[in-house]
Amino acid sequence: MLTVYSDTHLKRQARTELYGGQLVPPHECPERVAYVLDRVRATRLGEVVPPRGYGRAPIARVHDAGYLNFLEHAWDEWLKAGYPGEAIPTCWPARRMAQRIPTHIDGKLGYYAASSESSISAGTWEASLGAVDVALTAAQALRDGATGAFALCRPPGHHAASDMYCGYCFLNNAAIAAQWLRDQGAGRVAILDVDFHHGNGTQDIFYDRGDVFFASLHGDPREAFPHFLGYEDETGIGAGEGFNANYPLPRGADYPVWSEALKSALGRIAAFAPDVLVVSLGVDTFQSDPISFFKLTSDDFSRYGELIGGLRVPTLFALEGGYAVEEIGVNVVNVLAGYESVAR
Repeated sequence: MLTVYSDTHLKRQARTELYGGQLVPPHECPERVAYVLDRVRATRLGEVVPPRGYGRAPIARVHDAGYLNFLEHAWDEWLKAGYPGEAIPTCWPARRMAQRIPTHIDGKLGYYAASSESSISAGTWEASLGAVDVALTAAQALRDGATGAFALCRPPGHHAASDMYCGYCFLNNAAIAAQWLRDQGAGRVAILDVDFHHGNGTQDIFYDRGDVFFASLHGDPREAFPHFLGYEDETGIGAGEGFNANYPLPRGADYPVWSEALKSALGRIAAFAPDVLVVSLGVDTFQSDPISFFKLTSDDFSRYGELIGGLRVPTLFALEGGYAVEEIGVNVVNVLAGYESVAR
């Protein structure tokens, strides 16, 4: 399987994350990608190639223009305001408050952020653009006839909505790739999100559309981030009614429980009959992940890769979460190798 990788992700070297009431080193760190890339090469999964540049047009098909302008200039505005640390929002336009965009960076952060754990730091914008190019180059490989392709994206993307960042995600790599594939002629695209956390951003982007089917398996939002989306009764609106499927699962869910939800989601996807599948590949469902509560083993990742391969649909895998850093490479590559063993 082709892997697309860029060292542009190293431009994002955030120092701070708000977690458990403390500022800690970020769980989403560059080492995650290094472990995955080492495993890809060690197992000879396939060729590793750099991305092409696709510019901003595909991004603007998914993300709001004002939001993109904010992301591009946020760090410079933060520095000009004289703040010593990294940019973290401190206030939000909550219920019964004016939904107006402030002129000061402190207010802009709150307007465009859906959560407070993710700091914006030097290089965040450049790294996010690079991750999009990685995803789109992998999507092009499918257009060129590949059965599967792996986008080794960093930062991840599935929490980023059209006009909000959240959960280490700034641009939604999977959604941008899905839209690009539609624009290139794919009649129907399905997105399967297997990250522990609900893909709230992806759901938000496609919620009123019937040409992109979205399914997410995740920790019950009553207990798990992002808390305010991901419930089973969220099934789409308007033209999108019936094209959104959520599978919130309980604390301690192991592979037998998790895989039943996956089989149901794959059945829905098969009935949708997509031309291409995009998988938001988060491996924070692993039993030792520090910020999650599912109990999948490394062997389980191979098993569910085989199930996805059984769809026989060209598939783009885009890296999302996974914070048991030393095991992330094994778990990611197990999914990809499992898929390839069946889909070839």
